Amino acid sequence: MADNQKCPDCKRINEVLSRVGDRWSVLVVISLAEHGTLRFNELKRHLGISQRMLSLTLRELERDGLVIRTYHPVIPPKVEYALSALGKSFREPVIALGLWAHDNLPNIDVSRERYDATKEKQKKTGSSL
Repeated sequence: MADNQKCPDCKRINEVLSRVGDRWSVLVVISLAEHGTLRFNELKRHLGISQRMLSLTLRELERDGLVIRTYHPVIPPKVEYALSALGKSFREPVIALGLWAHDNLPNIDVSRERYDATKEKQKKTGSSL
């Protein structure tokens, strides 16, 4: 049986998870969930993200229907971003993921230090175990 017959939607699910699971998308959703509607530069300041990466991330989130972009034809032009209804439905799992990461940072730091120390020791001894 071909892979697409086992899971006909797997490719599409993978595409969605790639978008909503990337670091910047998660942080944009969390920021908009916490602060509501924000302008581009406000998001940029909150996240410490480059202009190019924020622009690409917002464009993809808008394409997927998670973010609404509102252009106000004033001088200077004003563009605001907010979560759509779909984006709001995504808040809970994203915030849960963010809280999990925050709560487990100390455990992850310890694991990384242990792993790095083991790898460094292996380099010095020439061992691959």
